[in-house]
Amino acid sequence: MSSKKIIGTAISEIKKLVGSKKIIIGTRETLKNIKRGEIKKVFVSANCPDHLKQDLTYYGKLGSIEIVELEQANDELGSICKKGFSISVIGVLK
Repeated sequence: MSSKKIIGTAISEIKKLVGSKKIIIGTRETLKNIKRGEIKKVFVSANCPDHLKQDLTYYGKLGSIEIVELEQANDELGSICKKGFSISVIGVLK
């Protein structure tokens, strides 16, 4: 039950962040901002390619950034963010 609660918390956090405009959508932009030190948390969809997850995990460890792997697929994450396209990675700005 606790994992469902954590997942529900992550989804509600994403929905709040979409309204506050404090997110970066996309792998390339998120990695760029991680390297600049402007990201505090990263959400990764369930079907994000493994090589991208490895890159995000590596840079996340270097910058002490929390990486959250969601159970939702990228198309569901796109609809959660109110976008008409799939989203694999979301970065949260500091």
